[in-house]
Amino acid sequence: MDVVIGIDPHKATHTAVALGDGEVELGRLQIPSGRAQLHRLLTWAEPFPQRRWAIEGAEGLGVLLAQQLVAADQAVVDVPATLAARTRLLGNGRTNKNDPNDARSVAVTALRHRELRAVTTAGYNELLRLLAKRHIDLSNQRTRLVARLHALATELSPGGIAKTLSSTDAAKFLATVTPTDAVAQLRCDLIADLADLARIEAQSKQSERRIRDAVAASGTTVTDIYGIGPVVAAMLIGNTGDIARFANRDRYAAYNGTAPVEFSSGGRIVHRVSERGNRTLNHALHLAAMCQLRQRHSDGRAYFDRRVADGNTNKEAIRALKRQISNNVFRHLVRRPTLTAKDPGGHQDTTHQPARPAFIPTDRLFGEVTPGPTISYDSTATRRRDAPATAS
Repeated sequence: MDVVIGIDPHKATHTAVALGDGEVELGRLQIPSGRAQLHRLLTWAEPFPQRRWAIEGAEGLGVLLAQQLVAADQAVVDVPATLAARTRLLGNGRTNKNDPNDARSVAVTALRHRELRAVTTAGYNELLRLLAKRHIDLSNQRTRLVARLHALATELSPGGIAKTLSSTDAAKFLATVTPTDAVAQLRCDLIADLADLARIEAQSKQSERRIRDAVAASGTTVTDIYGIGPVVAAMLIGNTGDIARFANRDRYAAYNGTAPVEFSSGGRIVHRVSERGNRTLNHALHLAAMCQLRQRHSDGRAYFDRRVADGNTNKEAIRALKRQISNNVFRHLVRRPTLTAKDPGGHQDTTHQPARPAFIPTDRLFGEVTPGPTISYDSTATRRRDAPATAS
């Protein structure tokens, strides 16, 4: 009998519910999270030899437990929290919000949905995701600190300080200011305390070097797409995960939110911009699109201008450009070599490409690995050229 064990993970406790055929509950368990959590769960699940584990948020609170189960050679799937919540609310009966009901809804979701993402051992994708997340966190910290320095500077001098601010710029600004009272002196002292800004700038440079080396070691060709540098490439590779789980580029576009969603009713057929999908991936694609739009010579800019000339609004043209970039990213990720987190340099028999610059020179064609015929971004031509293979 196939048994699915749903787990509702928390920082302090984990609640597990085992369901068999017909969603019959076979048992439940709540354990404190700790070093013995894996042993206790496996011991409890011994009566169910043919079992699968379903964890709510296997990339969130349940990431450690999910990786422990995978390392113990257990089959684990990731159940999105929103999907499990819908199962609980739309199910018959147990709609109360508590840990046992949440764990049960996770197990029911795994029984009914066979296309859930299988959790695998954290590899090179996860390494790049963590590096990119750390770099973004440092950038956000620097932005907040610079904003506070700007606010203090405007209270000391008319017009404040230059918009682009570094620790050196702040020191030069202080040299031009003569405090007239105790309050002004305190503001100068606060600005003069630049240790945090200098530390964040140094960490950001180190983080960018690590990302550049890691992306180069991955052997990816995604940086050949104009506008995608090492940081954006790490965001794309890390948040995509295993590209093999997407049957074609359309599934990938739905996952990253660049595919429109249908809002039709009766005879009225309407497609709207998607607010679903992985928003980090969508943001990375948006950064690449903005980079292309700023360069008048790029094919991406030419595609945008052509869509606007055809009657699209600027936002509609940008969304169409992001979809084209998504298709290009999918093609590059499909042929990326497989690496492991333990071996940043790659496997012994893997041939890697050399490191690539953050932006592709003007003589490199948009989205291509090697120069060739000019790429058309006409949507119909793209579909004819790269139509996904029909699933058997």
